[in-house]
Amino acid sequence: MEVPVSRTVPRTRRALALAAAAALAGPLALAAPAAAAEDGSYTVTPLTFTVRAGDRTCAVDADLYRPAGADAAHPAPAVLTTNGFGGSKSDGSTAAAGKAFAARGYVALVYSGLGFGKSGCLVSLDDPRIDGRAAARLLDFLGGTGAADDGTRVDYVLRDGTGDPRVGMIGGSYGGAIQLATASVDPRLDALVPLITWNDLAYSLAPNSADRTTPGVFKWQWANGFYLIGEGQPLLSPSLDPSRINSLGCLHFVSDACDTVRLLNSGRYPEAESRDMLAFARSVSPVSYLHRVKAPTLVVQGQSDSLFNLNEARDTYRQLRRQGVPAKLIYQSWGHSGGLTDPASGELNLGQGNLETSYVGKRILTWFDRYLKKRQSVDTGPTFAYYRDWTSGYGTAPSVPALSQKLYLSGDGKLVDNRAKVARGSRQYANWLVPTSHSESSLAGMIGLPDPKPYDIRGTYLDWTSAPLTAPVDLVGAPKATLKVISPKTERVQHSGDAADKLVLFAKVYDVAPDGTKTLVNRLVAPVRVPDVTRPFTVELPGIVHRYETGHRLRFVIAASDTAYFGNRGVKPVTVTSAPEDTGTLELPLVRGRVG
Repeated sequence: MEVPVSRTVPRTRRALALAAAAALAGPLALAAPAAAAEDGSYTVTPLTFTVRAGDRTCAVDADLYRPAGADAAHPAPAVLTTNGFGGSKSDGSTAAAGKAFAARGYVALVYSGLGFGKSGCLVSLDDPRIDGRAAARLLDFLGGTGAADDGTRVDYVLRDGTGDPRVGMIGGSYGGAIQLATASVDPRLDALVPLITWNDLAYSLAPNSADRTTPGVFKWQWANGFYLIGEGQPLLSPSLDPSRINSLGCLHFVSDACDTVRLLNSGRYPEAESRDMLAFARSVSPVSYLHRVKAPTLVVQGQSDSLFNLNEARDTYRQLRRQGVPAKLIYQSWGHSGGLTDPASGELNLGQGNLETSYVGKRILTWFDRYLKKRQSVDTGPTFAYYRDWTSGYGTAPSVPALSQKLYLSGDGKLVDNRAKVARGSRQYANWLVPTSHSESSLAGMIGLPDPKPYDIRGTYLDWTSAPLTAPVDLVGAPKATLKVISPKTERVQHSGDAADKLVLFAKVYDVAPDGTKTLVNRLVAPVRVPDVTRPFTVELPGIVHRYETGHRLRFVIAASDTAYFGNRGVKPVTVTSAPEDTGTLELPLVRGRVG
């Protein structure tokens, strides 16, 4: 058994808040800023905008980048961008985006999101009714119908009509969701590029990979990191104005956000409170308002991301496509959990300004060429693309790969490719009162702390392993498992009215090398709060892009716990039985090879 290693952590609240801010802002905010233009290709003007945001009025801090040559006679399209959670307009890549697009002839307006940097108001999780409406006031400014607080107006942004600026948005994480929120309340946006952001915040922070209506399994490390940096704003921005103070049981979040975190931390999920929690989380999520978004959207998500996994981007992309919105999807390598590679490998790093030399950067430029510069002949690239770490460059496909092979869970612990090969058998595991499996320390990679390898303690999990592969197998997408478990102790209490009494388990797929070394791809797991242990249930695992090499084996695991999540209330033994006529399955979206 492997156990967590000891590590040194910041000792002061300020250090913790700063570390959490860096982690939650994501790789976009951690990149080094690009050098300021020295050739006079643009000018920068600090501006302040007083906006109405929900029930409050506050100031938004922004910088206006004006490219050389842009004037009323030669207007240019605009790009609007803002920071990741905990950041500001001055973050490395947030400011770098303004510089990069201004240097390429766009008017850029870069601002600190509500509640961050020097912008006022409460942190409201990119609520379209608050953050979206506030951003719409900045569109008024770009459209020439609004002014900054000092009276500054612009007449050099290209317009599609009176007060309608030609404008796109770009940004990552918190700066990604705000694009969709703004587009849902203001149809003037012409193009969006949200990177590494969420589709459903209820799934992001308390995922249930089997049922979106049953409260999920609390992702306590990530969620409390958000809470720490939001409530710790006085430590990061000492000069707070009154609009950033909430006197109703919260410091700097809207009250519903604090109530949600408190409920999740309580470990109790009564039906009424849980329903309200899910309703609030989804109300500030694209899943609830995407039907109003019409702007062409290039969705970019990171493979190394346990906060917002690939499934979230896929769901956003699919919904936009279903309603006829031009949309394309890219699975890049890096996300909130790390994975940012050397730009020479072809990956985007806005802080280094490699738009023309990175695959994703070039796709962003062509997206804006097509929808902001209206160059109809521009090819915006394939519908779906994915970074491959086993070879150079990106793979492409006309759509997200579908499930293409079904494997069966045999009673002898084998993962077989034919139902007839299933052996009859029954196996059992039980949880402890402390976590016995580890996938990740959620903030470790971002803060620079060591993180032990994933592990599972014998007796607290079950696994099924394939035969060694005779040829490489490439998996692109989200595997799906169908399971049936027996847990009499759970069955007696699961209808108590408190979802915390239901069974919790964690599904995952390892890559096992010939020497026995196990790799949990990007440390991703599928937390499940089983809706009803008397019925079969289906689990959608997080999407991955991975090659299983010749001689390697796939291992499917269900574990009783995980250190990054809350677990079971009480000890709940679990039995899984298998027979040729009735057994669990694992389906894989393969684009190359088959598991024999």
